[in-house]
Amino acid sequence: MLLLVLAGLLWVAVHVGIAGTGLRGVLVARIGENGFRIAFSLGSVVAIALLVSAWKASPAVALWTTPGALKWLALVLMLPAFILFAGSLATKNPTAMGGEGAAPRGMIRITRHPMLWSFAIWAILHALVNGTQSGLVFFGAFAVTALAGMPSIDAKLAARNPAGFAALRAQTSILPGGAIAAGRNHVVPTELVLPVAIGTVAWIAMLLAHRWVIGVSPFPA
Repeated sequence: MLLLVLAGLLWVAVHVGIAGTGLRGVLVARIGENGFRIAFSLGSVVAIALLVSAWKASPAVALWTTPGALKWLALVLMLPAFILFAGSLATKNPTAMGGEGAAPRGMIRITRHPMLWSFAIWAILHALVNGTQSGLVFFGAFAVTALAGMPSIDAKLAARNPAGFAALRAQTSILPGGAIAAGRNHVVPTELVLPVAIGTVAWIAMLLAHRWVIGVSPFPA
């Protein structure tokens, strides 16, 4: 269990403590942007490999028993997670490298961090359904990274391009639907057809393949 906690802390440290703080700039100044990306990628691979291996080796100490109704609810709530993830890939994101200046379209109208929200939803739901000490640490590491990553990315964008980020922030929100509810943006249904279709198909495919891919059926017994 100690190794799992350390692996989780390493994962969070790499993504939040290094990539999300001024330490990133210090490292880039020393080893260059490409050097930092290589080091970051290697650190991420090592951290996730340790996380997975430590999680598999940790005893399943139950913290709570998840009701069947909550498990079914989690299955349903995974659908928007898949749709958000599909939307993050289908639309150029102004918060991503290479997407700076892109107009908010598709899923970005709903939230400027659709991929991180998909990870956060996935992690939180799996931690709740799993109900074990090791599951809480494992999935919690991903949830913390995803949720902390949103304001961290915003801060870096604001520092790099204050005017550009101000314009983006005026049209979008971190909280899904926030900008739309505030009247600062609106949903364009035609921009969401592809993400919804791909996300739904992927969700169904994962439900059917979960037992064989992960080793556990997603359906309540």
